[in-house]
Amino acid sequence: MPLRILRSEGLVLFAAALAAFFTALDEPVWLIPLFLFGPDLLMVGYARSSRAGAALYNLAHSYPAPALLGACALGASSHLWQAVALIWFAHIGMDRALGYGLKYEAGFQHTHLGHIGR
Repeated sequence: MPLRILRSEGLVLFAAALAAFFTALDEPVWLIPLFLFGPDLLMVGYARSSRAGAALYNLAHSYPAPALLGACALGASSHLWQAVALIWFAHIGMDRALGYGLKYEAGFQHTHLGHIGR
């Protein structure tokens, strides 16, 4: 049951972030496909080691970094960077809804939401 709750929270975050993007900002829609998979680029750390990969992946897939970006964007009144922060949150929510959680050093398949794959 907790896993279902965690995954449903991800779906809620995904929907809320996109709703905020469409209702609060007047930024082009093409930003969504451009930035939606950007955090996954940090999986490149796995080319070095599982430890580096997990550290970089978790940095890009936890809430503090997009929250800091969003706060700075609000302070600077930058709608573009607010949009990027919301898309980043949407990405995290999408991943969590699909079962891709924060990674353990044991390997990419070992997450806080359980093991990925069969």
